[in-house]
Amino acid sequence: MNRIWLFGDDIDTDQIIPGRYSPYMTSEDNLATYAFIERRPDFALNVRPGDVIVAGKNFGCGSSREYAPRALAKCGIAAIIAPSFARIFFRNAVNIGLPLFEADLTGSVVDGQAALVDLNRAELVCEHGAIGLPQPPAFVAEIQAEGGIVAYVQRYRHFPGESDG
Repeated sequence: MNRIWLFGDDIDTDQIIPGRYSPYMTSEDNLATYAFIERRPDFALNVRPGDVIVAGKNFGCGSSREYAPRALAKCGIAAIIAPSFARIFFRNAVNIGLPLFEADLTGSVVDGQAALVDLNRAELVCEHGAIGLPQPPAFVAEIQAEGGIVAYVQRYRHFPGESDG
């Protein structure tokens, strides 16, 4: 089973990955190496594909660094659960297909707790049972299911909600 990485409120994109580690300064392949390098140096060393981030409000605030959600996706994060996300972070995550759920679970889980996200059922499954998560809007779910906006448009040749006519 995977685990939960618990964070507080107002985790900004500089905490997720400082600007000096941008793919323009290092490389796209190394993004995962620098995730939370200053905020939580153990993160990049110990995160595993399928792990889940549970955080407080305003996750991803700060600059519009599109590589912040990419760094987390490259780490294999299965989903991020927070009561609110910064608008641009939310958009960038949706664009790459990184699942986000708007829910406040910070008082319901513990850092390091064994858990996994069931995306099909929109549940966080822990040793004490399943916690239901709010379904994202239909257009967001469609984009996430395809793996991001580029894959979605390549498959359907239009944007969610857009008519074919």
